[in-house]
Amino acid sequence: MTGILWGGRHAPGIHNPWVSTTFVWLPVAFMLLVIARESTEGFASLHTSVMLRPLYQAIFGVVADPRWEHIHHMLRKTGHFLGYGTLGLTWLRAWLHMWARPLRRSTARTWRSLAWRMAILCTAVVASMDELHQTWIPDRTGLASDVLLDTSGAIILCGLIAILWRVRLRRISE
Repeated sequence: MTGILWGGRHAPGIHNPWVSTTFVWLPVAFMLLVIARESTEGFASLHTSVMLRPLYQAIFGVVADPRWEHIHHMLRKTGHFLGYGTLGLTWLRAWLHMWARPLRRSTARTWRSLAWRMAILCTAVVASMDELHQTWIPDRTGLASDVLLDTSGAIILCGLIAILWRVRLRRISE
């Protein structure tokens, strides 16, 4: 596995710059569309409870209302964490691809570090804009704590990739 996300500088084998750019940024665009859709009134807590509760109860059994409120809250926060963590990974992949050639003379550590920081920054900006947007929607609230949770998701998932890079480098050098 020598793909770019695993730390190698092997750009996609696509020679057309338009196709290559589309290949690189399409996952980011897809995740941004998912987040934009989930930022609407249709994904307010009331609506997600109606969707998630029957599914949860089919798997784990019936739960009382007060317990469900806690479970539902935790499911929503887990969704924030994982959704924005995934967005962070798509940003990381895109920045690694985009800077593979322009930064080819820099060290792999510099190149990866810059891509990692940009992925986190871009995720934090999107999370901030999303929460600001939600303050204008009935039945939604924009919370600074959600921005921190979202950004933490990106930091942790992208951080796991950075750890895998180091482990892989150690194995290669042994």
